[in-house]
Amino acid sequence: MAETKGLRQLAKGDRAIVRSIKASGEMGRRIRDMGLVPGSEILVVGRAPLKDPVALRLKNFTLTLRNNEADHITVEPVAPGEQPEEA
Repeated sequence: MAETKGLRQLAKGDRAIVRSIKASGEMGRRIRDMGLVPGSEILVVGRAPLKDPVALRLKNFTLTLRNNEADHITVEPVAPGEQPEEA
């Protein structure tokens, strides 16, 4: 398995695979309900001027997350041109 990092550390244009959600309770349920589940591929499409929130593209829709939500998500970056590995 490649190196993992927090979602907040990704830059605009980075692709990654969600590997784990560390939030529990209501926040964990909410994050999963938005489609951010282990194995999902995401693309960082933008950030607000003050870096919060972050806009993600997944499963043919755009989702915005605040940094305090992104801090609970661990991802595995995908190199440009590389096909993501299935979980």
